[in-house]
Amino acid sequence: MLKPKALFPQQLIDGHPIHHGEEFGVLCWNTQKLTEKPEFQHTLASVLKDYPSLFLLLQEVKLSAQNNWLLPDWSYAVAPNMQTRRSVYGVLTASGYVFQEAQARLSSKREGMFATHKSYMLSYHSLAEGGSLLVVNVHAINFVRARKFSQEIELIKQEILGHKGPLIVAGDFNVWSRRRRLSLLQFCRSVGLRQAIMVDPHHVKAYRQHPLDFIFYRGLALQETIAIDTSKVSDHNPLYARFKL
Repeated sequence: MLKPKALFPQQLIDGHPIHHGEEFGVLCWNTQKLTEKPEFQHTLASVLKDYPSLFLLLQEVKLSAQNNWLLPDWSYAVAPNMQTRRSVYGVLTASGYVFQEAQARLSSKREGMFATHKSYMLSYHSLAEGGSLLVVNVHAINFVRARKFSQEIELIKQEILGHKGPLIVAGDFNVWSRRRRLSLLQFCRSVGLRQAIMVDPHHVKAYRQHPLDFIFYRGLALQETIAIDTSKVSDHNPLYARFKL
């Protein structure tokens, strides 16, 4: 079965809200379906030790029903785009902060010879002073015409337009053409997002000289960024950004 079930894997445990003035790290990584490999898990643990993060935004995750590989102290939710008898694939958002809500979404369009969807996750995280931080973890649709890509980005825009608090939108956006990149920039302007520019952009995965992975933000103060060279693990490198609320 390729299309996932309505229910999605999640583990939501008690966490604390985000306080004003608090700093936190965000790690964003397309994992190339390697999440159950020991080498990937070792590298992830090493990266998190060097770049402590309270948000972990993964794309192209593979999870087996019998194997909960994730750190047990994290809350997480998965937005699947494919499911087989043994495994679930999709995007995963994990956090050390409390989840108010997690919403899994499928793209309306399909891609590729297997006619599979892409997925994205919206998660809301409580602020101590009231309101919430919205985090959108995106693996954008690929192998479709630019017009269909723009339509999918517009659907995400409509989901988040009503959110008044701080916002993070990150992931693999598959913007490998000028038209796709323009659609993404228009989306960012329409919701007031700024790009977290990596200090070493040569480590960011690119195709035809177009970067594919991004972290965007609103209502937060950017403190630090880095694209971390782990090219021996996945064909994408993780992006790290540290923010202050």
